[in-house]
Amino acid sequence: MTDGTETTPAHRYTAALAGQIERRWQDYWADHGTYHAPNPVGPLAEQDKQLPSDKLFVQDMFPYPSGGGLHVGHPLGYIGVDTFARFNRMIGRNVLHTLGYDAFGLPAEQYAVQTGTHPRTTTEANIANMRRQLRALGLGHDERRSIATTDVEYYRWTQWIFLQIFNSYYDEMQDRARPIADLEKEYEDGTRATPDGRPWSELSRVERREVIDSHRLVYISDAPVNWAPGLGTVVANEEVTPDGRSERGNFPVFRKNLRQWMMRITSYADRLVDDLELLDWPEQIKTMQRNWIGRSRGANVRFAAGDAHIEVFTTRPDTLFGATYMVLAPEHPLVERLTANEWPEGTDERWTGGAATPGEAVADYRREASRKSELDRQENKEKTGVFTGSFAVNPVNGEWIPVFIADYVLMGYGTGAIMAVPGQDQRDWDFATKFGLGIIRTVQPSEGFDGEAFTGEGPAINSTNEDLSLNGMGVEDAKKAIIAWLEEHGHGEGTVQYKLRDWLFARQRYWGEPFPIVYDEDGLPIALPEDQLPLELPDVEDYSPKTFDPEDADSEPQPPLAKATDWVEVTLDLGDGPKKYRRDTNVMPQWAGSCWYQLRYIDPTNTERFVDPENEKYWMGPRPAEHGVNDPGGLDLYVGGVEHAVLHLLYARFWHKVLFDLGHVSSKEPYRKLFNQGYIQAYAYVDSRGFYVPADEVEEKDGRFFYNGEEVRQEYGKMGKSLKNIVTPDAMAENYGADTFRFYEMSMGPLEISRPWATKDVVGAQRFLQRLWRLVVDEETGALRVSDAELTDDDLRRLHKTIAGVREDYAELRFNTAGAKLIELNNYVTKVYGATQATPRALAEPLVLMLAPLCPHIAEELWHRLGHPDTLVYGPFPQADEKYLVEDTVEYPIQVNGKVRSRVTVAADAGKDDVQAAALADEKIVALLAGGEPRKVIVVPGRLVNVVL
Repeated sequence: MTDGTETTPAHRYTAALAGQIERRWQDYWADHGTYHAPNPVGPLAEQDKQLPSDKLFVQDMFPYPSGGGLHVGHPLGYIGVDTFARFNRMIGRNVLHTLGYDAFGLPAEQYAVQTGTHPRTTTEANIANMRRQLRALGLGHDERRSIATTDVEYYRWTQWIFLQIFNSYYDEMQDRARPIADLEKEYEDGTRATPDGRPWSELSRVERREVIDSHRLVYISDAPVNWAPGLGTVVANEEVTPDGRSERGNFPVFRKNLRQWMMRITSYADRLVDDLELLDWPEQIKTMQRNWIGRSRGANVRFAAGDAHIEVFTTRPDTLFGATYMVLAPEHPLVERLTANEWPEGTDERWTGGAATPGEAVADYRREASRKSELDRQENKEKTGVFTGSFAVNPVNGEWIPVFIADYVLMGYGTGAIMAVPGQDQRDWDFATKFGLGIIRTVQPSEGFDGEAFTGEGPAINSTNEDLSLNGMGVEDAKKAIIAWLEEHGHGEGTVQYKLRDWLFARQRYWGEPFPIVYDEDGLPIALPEDQLPLELPDVEDYSPKTFDPEDADSEPQPPLAKATDWVEVTLDLGDGPKKYRRDTNVMPQWAGSCWYQLRYIDPTNTERFVDPENEKYWMGPRPAEHGVNDPGGLDLYVGGVEHAVLHLLYARFWHKVLFDLGHVSSKEPYRKLFNQGYIQAYAYVDSRGFYVPADEVEEKDGRFFYNGEEVRQEYGKMGKSLKNIVTPDAMAENYGADTFRFYEMSMGPLEISRPWATKDVVGAQRFLQRLWRLVVDEETGALRVSDAELTDDDLRRLHKTIAGVREDYAELRFNTAGAKLIELNNYVTKVYGATQATPRALAEPLVLMLAPLCPHIAEELWHRLGHPDTLVYGPFPQADEKYLVEDTVEYPIQVNGKVRSRVTVAADAGKDDVQAAALADEKIVALLAGGEPRKVIVVPGRLVNVVL
């Protein structure tokens, strides 16, 4: 009998003890620089130590330091990368692992607008909180290398890289970027002709700059943007709702042209596509990048329209004979020129939009189109448009075809104009049937086809003129024939087109990198000299851009920096005496800082270069002996979410390729291997009013859910503050310990798979660590309970089988199965030795070492208690002895007529006859045979015996 009370042993591995252990070892690692990775040269080199040639550079995708801190979903990838890095340190590799912060961003600026608090103050406080949370998880980061994009010394080099790109052009003959000075020299010495043929010396200074600037990899252009006057800023396509309003503030958004910085990423389109073949990336991500770049082969075709020519790109020039009308994007530069004064006689009323003149119809339609997002224009199934009042001539048959404007054609793809072939394109068919336009099939539909537009392949029909006939040809042959005819007659040429557009590289905000550019009296952009970097952000009293009437589509942006007049209007000596200049009042987009941060991780304290070439070559240079002759170099492992599949990865690859072309880096690509981790998802609960209720206060009864006695509806999805289902790592560490949290997250499933969070299941990981702790430490006294006893053969086989499996799992990022194998071994050791006086040291030590990558604090503590004065961070990680991996015996299931009736164990090297004899001698099989002989016996070596009666 007991009195119902239970006392927790004084030395049990509880959350409180775990917390003490974790803080102690975190302090130890920080004090001893345990995770410091040496460089070949510079301040981070270790002069008295030989640099290991076997290195590993791993990296998590840059986090944004949000005010809310981390929830348990955020560290999933961080813990996974840390586990991988720890394993590789233990097998002797020099591992570079750190974490910085993508700290420029709109949330801090919005908070500044609301409160007047400088964004830097908010950002640095958020970074400090996030660093505290990450330290508590025991992440093995080299803290010396951590940076934030908002650090002035960091964005000094972001500005420097911008100027490298600004001062470069793409040489198509050499297929690489070169310094703009080389281009100027070619014009000066006459190697390259000027656009109008005049000698270079006859061009004025402004004319020369215009020629040179037209080649730069960074240039200023009138670009169509999403302008939200009510916000006073341009917004990205992703920030525009389907009904053409801003996601933030719900203001009308208009498409208009603004003078903006652009980066000529399109020059790298082919290399960005082709070099994907060099990368160890998920095929899904490669496909997404290929689709985004959208390389397609076809023809440029010119249609005469009065004194103008409309140029279209088509991947199906073989269908030209079926072009019955043309469509321009509403923003196309030829729209105004082609808009007639009056409707031509006999114009179909459906074409006019109800307007009295083409001018009115076009103006009204363009106004409405400017309110729609590109996504809405692409997805809108209802076809709209108006006739410009002009006609174009189809070059293959001389037919006059009407020219419309319609919002389903986008200026951002191709030439912003299409030849419409309704017989072979469903969108064109829908438009043609709505507006009563002609339809001519140019491809023979397959037998039995009774649909509308036929988009399949077949022989060409209705495609002939007096000197060309495509009829009967297949698609590819017809394409070649029509392209040859177009080129011969001067109506077009074969070409390659891309969906990829040049990168709009400017934001009308405050909290971003200032452009290291000033404008002279002619309005020409002038690069600041390197000795004037960094150009720092000025302090301003008001962080918000000037806002306008939400309906004022003709308003122009006035960014916050425009208010800092003493900063904007400056007198500088740029080599030709003091002159007045004007600074750029836009800032770089948030993507800028994340385009190159891996390079600064390598050399964060270098004040002379953005990265020393020797350090970059060591950490990121190609290693053909390890990765093959076509190794492009780059990070050894980059882990992050699939949401960055296109933009961040594409922009970073572009910047890196420019730096490679200019000789600043040895690696052709920034990220050799990419891994996409899944997400931790959670249940949320909604009451009868449609409001979310705190998930941790919901009770389950008989499969139904209740909050304060009221039944609520369960939803499943992401974890977020608004859904009231946040669980923080701080709470997990306090209630269970950080190592328990780490082990649980890694054991929930494969790292690449999303998984549901369930706090109630965390206790399983805690019990595992408590059982392991009890094998080494006496819970009552705290004394060590290990012995030098010899291991049995069964002990050795189980141990070395676990070592081999865990090593392979860690190397392949299979942390959940590594954890499962450790649990299995721990259960075996507990069963055999848990009730004895001591656990054999030869079992305890390798178990602790194998646990270390997943649960570093408890492993360090146990290793120390086992009598080792040094940290186990550098290993040794156990090695499997091959002789214990070979099985002496094999168990065969015995099937009788397809059902397993018994099992037999035989020697591993037993032949088929021996296996068969053992199976037929089994007492259960003898009974089933009842003195008779089987009709057939099938032995599958190593797997089963099948007896057919």
